[in-house]
Amino acid sequence: MGRIFLTPSFAFMAVIALFPVFYAVLMSLYEIRGFHQDFAGLGNYARALTDPGFYNAALNTLVFTAASVTLEFTVGLGFALIMHQAFVGRGLTRAVILVPWVIPTAVAAQVWRYMFDHNPGFVNAVLGTDVNWLRDPVWSMVGIIAADVWKTAPFVALLLLAGLQTIPKDYYEAAEIDGAGVFQRFWSVTLPLLRPAIVVALLFRTVDALRMFDFAYVFAGYSNSLATLSVYAQRFLVAEPRLGYASALSTVTFVIVMLVGLAFISRMGRHMVGDTAREVKR
Repeated sequence: MGRIFLTPSFAFMAVIALFPVFYAVLMSLYEIRGFHQDFAGLGNYARALTDPGFYNAALNTLVFTAASVTLEFTVGLGFALIMHQAFVGRGLTRAVILVPWVIPTAVAAQVWRYMFDHNPGFVNAVLGTDVNWLRDPVWSMVGIIAADVWKTAPFVALLLLAGLQTIPKDYYEAAEIDGAGVFQRFWSVTLPLLRPAIVVALLFRTVDALRMFDFAYVFAGYSNSLATLSVYAQRFLVAEPRLGYASALSTVTFVIVMLVGLAFISRMGRHMVGDTAREVKR
């Protein structure tokens, strides 16, 4: 009976989610130019492995993911700890912190690009510098990371706040009675019990960062200096139409994201099983 009730959901997921994936893999096996299709086998994948642009996009994606996820977790954890405290105006503080998250990504990207633009030079005016942020690849990457952290750290904070609210206050009271200071309570009580929420937050943000498109495209278009894997694949889908090669790049990106997601889920599962086993032994 359970399988019968689940069949419609699985069928819907197969049509909506799995079919485009399988179709993209099928297209990646062909060399498609206009209305002409020639079977290429793994030729498009071989081309990707010898394409300097692909490795440059992969490096940009890796740098962006590592920096943005690290900063988003740090800032998000700080926001979560602030929102978890009881003080006058906590509701307003939570609303202000969460505002960037509800702004559409394309809108946020345009606003941040305007701020980093040399003319009018809002960021330069605030920092007292004279940097052409959008012309220098390194500084442009810094701008993209800053924009993404501003946009997405509230989402991480929301996930971590949910985890903080599940920690019983008795643990903190017991630790305080034992003489633990603020840092010791945070290190020995908060972080261990917050681990499931941390893993979920890092999973969501890492997977999302690996397929980031909006900020890189708005800041630099198809420029190789800032192209991520998603931007590079879209370049051969729209700007320089080679649908077979674009499908191969998309498939490679999908595999990378899937492997990272499975690694996170596997690690999270081991932690959950380990915690359950320790509870049973006790």
